[in-house]
Amino acid sequence: MIDWKRVAELRDEIGTDDFDEVVELFLDEVHGVIENLRHNPNPDDLESDLHFLKGSALNLGFSDFSEKCHSAERHVANEQRDLVEMQALLICFDQSLTEFLDELPRKFAA
Repeated sequence: MIDWKRVAELRDEIGTDDFDEVVELFLDEVHGVIENLRHNPNPDDLESDLHFLKGSALNLGFSDFSEKCHSAERHVANEQRDLVEMQALLICFDQSLTEFLDELPRKFAA
């Protein structure tokens, strides 16, 4: 669900101190889009929201979630919105976030 190798690469690239800031920024930005999708999705913004989530998730190692966003983004682009499994996508995000937050301190304990 989480690509811990990617997380470690990102942490090494930006440094330990900045990594915490990046994680916080990621969570803040992604949370807003997720909440919009959960409660008040705008059909006109769906493709760009999914694209944003896909890239953000990939950068922080949320590999399964990124793949689901990519698939959903393709469906929307091909005018196949009925194939978008929004509930599954949101569940995947919730599970990925839980795993990430639970395991992050253990993976990078000082």
